[in-house]
Amino acid sequence: MATSNDLKNYQASQIKVLEGLEPVRKRPGMYIGSTDIKGLHHLVKEILDNSVDEAIAGFGKTIQLFRTATSEVQRELFLAHKDNKGKTADIKEIGDQVITVTDNGRGIPTDMHESGVSAMELVMTKLHAGGKFEETAYKASGGLHGIGSSAVNALSSVMQVAVKRNKKYFYQYHSRGIPAAPVKEINEKELLAKFSEQSADFIKYESGSMVQFVVDPTIFSTVEYSHKQMIQIVKDRAYLMAGIYFQFFDRLENIEQHYYFEGGIRSLVEHLNMARKSLHKVFYVNNDWQDPDTGKNIGIELALQYNDTYNEHIESYVNVINTPDGGTHVQGFRLALGRVMRDYAEKNSLIKEKEAFIADDLKEGLTAVVFVKMPANDLQFESQTKAKLNNAEAQTAVYQVFKDAFATYLEENPKVARAIIDKVLISARARLAARAAKDAVIRKGLLEGVGLPGKLADCQSRQPAESEIYIVEGDSAGGSAKQGRDRKFQAIFPLRGKILNTERARLDKIVASEELKNLVVALGCGIGESFNIDKVRYHRIILMNDADVDGEHITTLGLTFFFRHLRQLVEAGFLYVAMPPLYKVTHGKEEVYVYDDLDKEKMVADILAKEPNAKIGVQRYKGLGEMNPEQLWTTTMDPKTRILKKITIEDAAKSDDAFSVLMGDEVAPRKKFIQSRAAMANLDV
Repeated sequence: MATSNDLKNYQASQIKVLEGLEPVRKRPGMYIGSTDIKGLHHLVKEILDNSVDEAIAGFGKTIQLFRTATSEVQRELFLAHKDNKGKTADIKEIGDQVITVTDNGRGIPTDMHESGVSAMELVMTKLHAGGKFEETAYKASGGLHGIGSSAVNALSSVMQVAVKRNKKYFYQYHSRGIPAAPVKEINEKELLAKFSEQSADFIKYESGSMVQFVVDPTIFSTVEYSHKQMIQIVKDRAYLMAGIYFQFFDRLENIEQHYYFEGGIRSLVEHLNMARKSLHKVFYVNNDWQDPDTGKNIGIELALQYNDTYNEHIESYVNVINTPDGGTHVQGFRLALGRVMRDYAEKNSLIKEKEAFIADDLKEGLTAVVFVKMPANDLQFESQTKAKLNNAEAQTAVYQVFKDAFATYLEENPKVARAIIDKVLISARARLAARAAKDAVIRKGLLEGVGLPGKLADCQSRQPAESEIYIVEGDSAGGSAKQGRDRKFQAIFPLRGKILNTERARLDKIVASEELKNLVVALGCGIGESFNIDKVRYHRIILMNDADVDGEHITTLGLTFFFRHLRQLVEAGFLYVAMPPLYKVTHGKEEVYVYDDLDKEKMVADILAKEPNAKIGVQRYKGLGEMNPEQLWTTTMDPKTRILKKITIEDAAKSDDAFSVLMGDEVAPRKKFIQSRAAMANLDV
């Protein structure tokens, strides 16, 4: 309860009003999601998407993204700039990497706004300012609140902006969101001096915009961009924007890559299914839907293709925004897909009453991209990070456009329709078989935890957060692990040989596999419909295998099983791979374990440098079974000295592709994958 003193101390003087871009710097997570590497790359997306918005609106055909080192020019500008209090910023606070985006769109307006400043300055320094609020400027864009450019500006040590309009160049420089001077006209020589190589093509354009920024290292936990993530950002947008030319210049890696996809999202679906056997050509629809209540148009672009795998891959976008959590547009797609498939199957007597399929049966082998284009000022998301769309009209639009087009497609392509229906029916039958197999297991009391597998050497602790389980191949390694472990918190589950390749295995086959069934029972979390992560018995699940080729293969089989059938455990950060040493180096009474050839050679060289005639013993471990329990504990199981690799899913799409290529039935993609990476292989011969 508030006291009289509390009330006296809480006065108007304590109410702080944040002006300009201060709110962004005070609470950056509210505007860009986070200040880690994800937030860092979010800044790139915000600026790049402004150029993409121009392309969506029909202006500009070329977009360039540069990553370069911070030049002395930028450092001098930063040092000379004073904030609005006359204080010079600390030169040490500027990052070492520069991001530049150019386009040949219309160029940001430079005329005076009614607020008294140039429109160019306004969009860079004021929250909720931009042309995306009015449909006259952008009928569809990625901007939600018009804060993208200004938020990036606020979180940057340096930002330079140049615009070309009517054969004139306009320029403004900012530091931490504060302009050094009003927008001014500059000549071509000055432009080239300020932007160096980034303006080489820009000066050839009739019009366009160029934005360059260096993030503020006092805001972000890292200022080192990932080349792979930058490539993915560019490639994603290139697939969405059919006929738009994207160029990425990474001067730090000395790499230049160009992307142009005439097929747009059709090309993306083909790419996603590249390592899989497709059942038909890509279905594609691109049409507009008019809202009967508002009269506004929503553009619907959708591509779909079924393959012979058991996994689903759906990507969804609103304008240029990736919505990883889906939303109403994806719901509309799923509802329409189910309706069309059921109507066609019933109309053509392709299903029996007992074989009626459900929504989950439609997912096996489905690859689709749902792309919606709608007015930016109408967009509704669950959060500022824009992961899930909430607009109800998007569901109606996708449902209607896709339903009509796909129903017509199936009628005109009966062979394709039959192939897809057969695929769905196989999935339905497998689901029923898996449920029957699971029910049989439950009746025996196994998955309910009544009895744990006899081969499991469980730990004493019943606290999942402190418990861990080692999944070990072979009796000898399992025996050493059982003897060497700390029984209080370490459990051992020995496997007998290589487990089933579950890349192409449904749940019924997994439940029928004695090894995998016992493993699921030991973990306690169930599988399939019965999965419950809250019931998992260990928060560290460790794959521990030999350091040879067979051991690596067994580890890969284990990773495949967890990725395909218990992915939630991987996403929760519960899966690890143990790193047993490759060598034991002895010198006198000293014994040191090393984990790769480079460390071994360095250690031997260091010893010989100190003692040229030293007697050095090097023992190569071929398997865990060669270690006694004490050695296995010291090198691989003791939390104080061991090395564990934590398995994470950084990019679900790339991970999905990797497992499909390496563990699937198609030989050609796997051969190409191996050949292209042969030079990087570390062969144990």
